[in-house]
Amino acid sequence: MSGFALCAESACAVRTTGLDQVAERANMGGVTAASAAPIVLVLGDEELLATRAVAETVAAARAADPDVDVREYAAGQLTVGEIDEMLSPSLFGGRRVLVLRSGQDARKDLVAALLAYAKNPDPDVQLVVQHLGAAKGKAFADGLKSAGARVLPAAKLKGHRDRVAFVRDEFRRAGARCTDDAAEALIAAVGNDLRELAAACSQLIADTDGRIGADTVARYYRGRVEVSGFTVADATMVGDLPGALEALRWALHVGVDPVPIADALADGVRTVARVASAGRGSPYQLASSLGMPPWKVERAQRQARGWTPDGLVRAMQAAAECNAAVKGGSDDRAYALEKAVFSVAAARQGGTR
Repeated sequence: MSGFALCAESACAVRTTGLDQVAERANMGGVTAASAAPIVLVLGDEELLATRAVAETVAAARAADPDVDVREYAAGQLTVGEIDEMLSPSLFGGRRVLVLRSGQDARKDLVAALLAYAKNPDPDVQLVVQHLGAAKGKAFADGLKSAGARVLPAAKLKGHRDRVAFVRDEFRRAGARCTDDAAEALIAAVGNDLRELAAACSQLIADTDGRIGADTVARYYRGRVEVSGFTVADATMVGDLPGALEALRWALHVGVDPVPIADALADGVRTVARVASAGRGSPYQLASSLGMPPWKVERAQRQARGWTPDGLVRAMQAAAECNAAVKGGSDDRAYALEKAVFSVAAARQGGTR
């Protein structure tokens, strides 16, 4: 597969695998029409996770009852009369699944009607409400939770560790295995977008025996990993200024967004500072107290050599200034990044720039 292209078809393949697994569990008795939650609240603003949660809920309903009637509506366009008709008992019987997209847009009268219904739902109807989880329409989401809705979280993954866990779970869902360093390498190569990560996982699974290590990722992404933000950060933290500048300039040349580069640099400084302040110990001893995987602690211990506490303080200040500049305070984000690399490297040597 040339260039290991990340395409929409691959993302669909990952989702299809998940739906097949849902159907298989349902057919084995894990989900039945009687056991399905009458109210499901998909809560969060990560599109991929929300889409999956809704799709898997519908797949489970269809696996339990192939004749289930599935209907989907935009909450902001529904009236109370329409929802009453949809939720009322059917003359022809049979189970129904009603999916309401963008629940935060529902009008007040519709919210009131749905919350009243949620207190005594029809056992033959499953109501699935997708809600962004923000302040808009919060009372609706809170009311559904109070009524006992099953909540499926779909919030954006904010932390790097969450994205590593997401990648590992993608492989696990398909019966494959992925090491932590392979997940790190894949994120460094592909970026933080979950759809692209899911597509990459799908393609790696299809093209390998299902055992994914960092060498596997490097083989498929040769030429991309070298220009990631983490490559820039790693070179900077060990004092390899020429290597860091070369990686930075190439990354910007091929179109890598400056924001993840700045984030990676800041994460590198923070990680080294945390590990250095934890004192001596094996990576496995420190991993639990620091909330990091052992391999990351070991890498930070190697990078910490040559750093002083004062140098780390100056490096953290430089990284913070870089983040502020790159995320809106500078007209030249490339210059802000290059200045930060020089400043951090100088801080390691105990100088100023």
